[in-house]
Amino acid sequence: MTATILFVDDEPDLEALVLQKFRRQLREGLVNFMFARDGVEALESIAQHPHVDMVVSDINMPRMDGLSLLQKLQEAEDKKSTIILSAYGDMSNIRTAMNRGAFDFLTKPIDFVDLETTIEKTLRHIEMLREVRRRQMEAERAHAALSRHFSPELAKRLAASGEGDGMEVQWREVATIFTDITGFTSLIESAPPEALGALLNEYVGGMAEVVFAHEGTVAKIIGDAIQVLFNAPGDQPDYATRAVACAHDLDAWAEDFCARQKTKGVNFGTTRIGVHSGPALVGNFGGNRFFDYTAYGDTINIAARLEAANKYLGTRICVSASVAGSAENFQGRPVGDLMLRGRSEPLRAFEPLPPARFEAPATAQYSEAFAKLEAGDSAAMPAFAALIGVHAGDPLAGLHLKRLLNGAKGVRMQLE
Repeated sequence: MTATILFVDDEPDLEALVLQKFRRQLREGLVNFMFARDGVEALESIAQHPHVDMVVSDINMPRMDGLSLLQKLQEAEDKKSTIILSAYGDMSNIRTAMNRGAFDFLTKPIDFVDLETTIEKTLRHIEMLREVRRRQMEAERAHAALSRHFSPELAKRLAASGEGDGMEVQWREVATIFTDITGFTSLIESAPPEALGALLNEYVGGMAEVVFAHEGTVAKIIGDAIQVLFNAPGDQPDYATRAVACAHDLDAWAEDFCARQKTKGVNFGTTRIGVHSGPALVGNFGGNRFFDYTAYGDTINIAARLEAANKYLGTRICVSASVAGSAENFQGRPVGDLMLRGRSEPLRAFEPLPPARFEAPATAQYSEAFAKLEAGDSAAMPAFAALIGVHAGDPLAGLHLKRLLNGAKGVRMQLE
């Protein structure tokens, strides 16, 4: 790469002398020289040729002296490394130049061997600064891309650790959350585009902040649907516990958001949440040009099916037995054995409950009725009927009572 050096000096013979002394470097394409007679002309030249790498400037010149030029160069956004030339013994000006940001200085008359050495040293310094800036820009770009998926602190760590650290595609045990909004298609068709954009951005932004608070990873956002991962890219031994806690907080945030929109006359649907854990293929699937950190596999598909199962069950959160069994102090009630689409074996599912609701008498009453249903006890129907009589707004209990009234037995349910 050819370095462009601007000499600023009003001595008439300097240009010819520099070109003669550096003829080998010029011939080999190592350097290219430009010349200006004072600071004003130098600034005009840099404005026309911003690719100038460095400046070698005398101090005493007409119109604008070298010290004033140096100050202007240091005030610019693209600061130019500058070597100052000064008369021998002029320490006052040399000290001023160094205080104003000169990289180095040489005394006149010029020793061209010394000048060549100083230029080489300066160019090495410039290249080092460029490399630092390049790495900083790469880190900033990486951080911007990672911030779409990860909490701010994790994004910083990943960006600082270098490309590919933890991003490679690999099998990992993960917990994954899927969320979706009921009736969102109808909202799209009825709401003005500008209002819908602001509404969805506020919703997705708020949900992402909840995920980041639990140090989860936002793997995908597709319209109103969000996919979240735990235990990826970094290890989180308590990933199931985190996923359940995150699901509760997502549910609470979404319910509050929905209520706030209702006061504005916006019919924003309920958020449904599915949670499952197991092995998944996780990593950056964006190729060389794009960053797309996400996950694939049966574990991911099951979480999506559990999210959809909420519509049939009347619940807002549905988690698999693998999550419920691994989460610390899990509090919830059994939903049943779900035959999910694409699966030949039933999957035991649970509805996680907040502490106050879990400890309420109705939960114990439901568990007793469910145990009877699972055992094939004919007392299950009156047990669920009694529960509905006291808690008519319990959709899951109502579902089981309806199933029993229609002749169904046991806790296995076929979902399409």
